Formats: sequence, structure tokens, C-alpha cells
Amino acid sequence: MRVVVVGASGNVGTSVLEALAEEPAVEEIFGLARRLPDLAMPKVQWSRADVTEDNLVNHFRGADAVVHLAWAIQPSRDEAVMERINLFGSRRVFAAVEAAEVPALVYASSVGAYSAGPKDRRVEESWPTAGIPSSAYSRHKATVERALDEFEARLPDVRVVRLRPGLIFKAESASEIRRLFLGPLLPNRLVDPRLIPFVPRVPRLRFQAVHSRDVGEAYRLAVIGDARGAFNVAAEPVIGPAELATLLGAREVPVSPRVLRRAADLSWRLRLQPADAGWIDMALGVPLMDTTRARAELGWEPRATSLEALEELLRGLREGRGMQTPPLDRHAGGRARIGEFATGIGQRQ
Repeated sequence: MRVVVVGASGNVGTSVLEALAEEPAVEEIFGLARRLPDLAMPKVQWSRADVTEDNLVNHFRGADAVVHLAWAIQPSRDEAVMERINLFGSRRVFAAVEAAEVPALVYASSVGAYSAGPKDRRVEESWPTAGIPSSAYSRHKATVERALDEFEARLPDVRVVRLRPGLIFKAESASEIRRLFLGPLLPNRLVDPRLIPFVPRVPRLRFQAVHSRDVGEAYRLAVIGDARGAFNVAAEPVIGPAELATLLGAREVPVSPRVLRRAADLSWRLRLQPADAGWIDMALGVPLMDTTRARAELGWEPRATSLEALEELLRGLREGRGMQTPPLDRHAGGRARIGEFATGIGQRQ
């Protein structure tokens, strides 16, 4: 098999490459990235490609499957830039899959595509995917789901798979996650359980997580199998205030959702961190996912628990971990993180 991975140099992309490289049925892997990484991986050939402007058809010709992972989370203060990458870029990927006559497309959707739902039970893949309106990330994921609906209706012979994972963690993604969500003002050494005395007990603060390499395995199974449709991907247990308190050795302190959201919004407006309050709305709004279908039809089973994945991320944050790709580079923020400040902390890429 020849597989093309679009957006291959990030948290999920590097894990997908690792999983595909270990698959005997996959002979060639082409990793496309906007900035070429200095990372050698078995079976992987790197090519530079920007989903918003480059000719993708030439990259896709002869491929047995395209995995579309390219996505922008920042700049949060310039949604037009994110829309161009996420919406326009995704449509260009889908059009190139059609033009190159690729027989299979695997797309990186997300729990964030779901409409608001329950936190006391699990929902299947049929739950509505209209997103959380106040979250740009969620709106974009929902919009691309509609574009993919149109693609499937027009091209029923193309096998389309949508993976909808929860939060995705690994130690090597720590520097990227800090830059995207926490900003340059947080010293690595402060991400220490001994220095975190409490966690907020917020109604509906319950979320699902999964290790990045387990997500990579889900993509491998989606590529080599014959499955179609959407699959929820998450490990156990569901993480709430009680689980966080136990993991960190901290105590729970009641906090209202309104206070939490106001704190997030104020710190974003003051440019103290790059993640707007829509992320809080999405975290509190999206439902818990039932992963039965992924286990039964893909044959997927996570090797790490959600808490192990989170604990690994926290360790990676303390250690400033990364990988030899531009998104994961531990030094990407520049000396003294001056490069992060230069972006306006969410104003520019």
C-alpha cells in the first residue's frame, strides 16, 4: 500500500507515521507538511505541501489511502486564518482525493464536532455533529463534517472513515500543547503535582482522553481495513475532578462554570494565554463518547489509560519534551520564548 498523510508532523501525525511504518501491508508512506521536519522515519518520505495553495493532486496520485490531519488551532485571534486552513484547506484535500481517484480517505474529526450532549452517559456516532457554536474549533470541525457528507454522497465508491478522538496526549507533544493552549508565561517547572494544590470542581467538567500512539493505531486500522463511517476513539476512565484530584494529589474546590469561563476569557483578552473561552464551552458542552464501534469494527484497543496519557503529558511539560518536527520542536518558541510573544500570543501564526 501507498499511504499519504497530510499534516504528518504534529502530535497525531507522527504517531500515525509510526503505526503505519510497523504495518507490513504498507510499503510507502508520504508525509506532507507545510514545513519540512528534520526527522527520519522508516518507510517515510517527506514533502512540503500547504493545503491552502499547493497542488495536492500530484502528491495523491497512485495512493491507496489519504489520511487528512492538517488543522490549525492558532491564531485564535484571527479566525480567518484558521478558516482558510481548516475549511478551505480541507475542501481542497477532498477535491484532490477525488481528482487523483484515491479509493480511501481517512479524516481527523474530533469529539469537538459533536453538539452539546450528556455527561452522565455515552453517545454513539449517530449523535448530531453541529458543534458548540461559541468554539471556533468546534464550529470548524462541524463544518468540515458537512463537507465530508457532501463528498460521500457524491462519491459513494470512495471509502471514507472519520475518527473522532477525545483529547490526545503524549510526552513528545508537550511543547506544542503548551504553546497552543498555555502560552509562554507558564514555567515548565510549575507543572508539578506538588505545586498544584487544588483542582476546580465544575459541573460537567468530565472529558475523555487517549494516548497519541493509540490514536495512531486507530488510523492504521482504518487505513488497512475495510471499515467506513465514524468512530469514537477514547480510553478509560472518563476524567473528572475526582480523577484529576487523585492523579495530582490535590483537593477539589467548587468553582462555577461562569467563573471558569470568565477567567479564561479575561486571561485571553489580556494576552496572558492563547486559548479563548470557547475551549471551556466545548469542554463543558460536548458529550461523553461510546467507543464500542471502534473496538468491535476496527478491532481497536488502547494500550494506555486516559490517566496514563495525561500523566505522560504532564511529565513532558515539566521536562519540556518535543520531537524533531517544526510543530513539536521544544525550541520552537525561540530563546526565552520570544517567538511566542512575537505572535501576540494568539494573534498570528
